Amino acid sequence: MSRPTRTIEEFEQRYKDMLGFTPPKIAKRLKLGMRTDPELLGALEDWRLAALTPEALDQKTVQLMCFAILLAQTSEAAANHARAAVKAGASRQELHATAGLAALFRGLAAFNMAGEIINELFPETP
Repeated sequence: MSRPTRTIEEFEQRYKDMLGFTPPKIAKRLKLGMRTDPELLGALEDWRLAALTPEALDQKTVQLMCFAILLAQTSEAAANHARAAVKAGASRQELHATAGLAALFRGLAAFNMAGEIINELFPETP
């Protein structure tokens, strides 16, 4: 099933739209995919975009859910989705409440990770 040729810039733009930048690990994965199997890369990136933009949920909710899921996995990618949640309008309080939910399933490791991420996004002012 051949699709029209797409560019790496198209895929990078999706991350820029969500986060404001393309994370380095993702940029490397995109480059590898374009060199190795652009059709597979396109299919996976299209699936990702479809999952992250459901009609039934707004972007803030989607990103808070992703933040919680990734915190529960103690994945460093949680920080990216926290940034995306803030970009979509999430507050410090909403991120903190979301972290509390993740902590129910992963414990203090998730809550500690969330604390680092939230404090980076909302630094204390003197």
